[in-house]
Amino acid sequence: MPSAVRALGPPLLMMLTLLGTASPAAARPAGWSLAPAGGSRPSFYAEGAPGTALQDTVAVANPARTPVTVRLRGTGLPVVLARATLTVPARTRAEVPFTVTAPPGSAPGDRSGAIEARDGTGRTASVPVRLRIAGPRLAALTVEHLAVHPDGITYQLVNRGTTVLVPTLAVRADGTFGRVLDRAPRPLPVRLAPGTRRTLGEPWHGRPFLDRVDVRLTVTADGAHATAAMSATFVPWGTLGVLAGLAATAAVTFLVRRRARRTRESETPSREPELTGAVA
Repeated sequence: MPSAVRALGPPLLMMLTLLGTASPAAARPAGWSLAPAGGSRPSFYAEGAPGTALQDTVAVANPARTPVTVRLRGTGLPVVLARATLTVPARTRAEVPFTVTAPPGSAPGDRSGAIEARDGTGRTASVPVRLRIAGPRLAALTVEHLAVHPDGITYQLVNRGTTVLVPTLAVRADGTFGRVLDRAPRPLPVRLAPGTRRTLGEPWHGRPFLDRVDVRLTVTADGAHATAAMSATFVPWGTLGVLAGLAATAAVTFLVRRRARRTRESETPSREPELTGAVA
């Protein structure tokens, strides 16, 4: 080691060592990135009536020393990109216009998707796309196909409105001698998008053994209200079948024994006194 360097002392030697180790990593450029063009927006946002085509631009930045080729696509929404494949030269930023269309006839509300990019090594990046379809917000739903089964209750919820619904359900059943089921309103673990239909079930343990009941479901969501009702008769057919079988067996046994007794009586000789013609 030169004497001039030794004279600088250990602290400066350590600094020179660290700088020599860190400089290659610091000089290595970051990988390519995907972002909305024109500003520091974290995502794309568009709003329009059904059928409207909205335009924006996505940018791919390549700070590396070599070109990069990426494939672009839209997901979750009807997105059309001006180019599906893009080669970005070194230390260059390229932009690609695209359009996103609010589906014709779609209900008002929020929709979401993304624009994704993938390079030849499998590395991916994406930018969220949020689309708001303009129009009046209407909450409406119906309860359909209510049915009572041995293990519970099934029904369908249909979102007839234009907004996403998180429904709340209450269940009640009245029997011949009073209420046999009473469940307070509670939120269901479902989110109903406009126009969707979901089949759901409600368990019912300890239902009546022998009774006729009136079942009523009440569903509310965001101001919408719907009910469905039906009557069901609970009959223990298995037990009745056993009892009927026992009764039939007893009846057959009685008839067989009665016929056997009559047969024996008809075959027994008569014991009436004989007439000999003698006169006492």
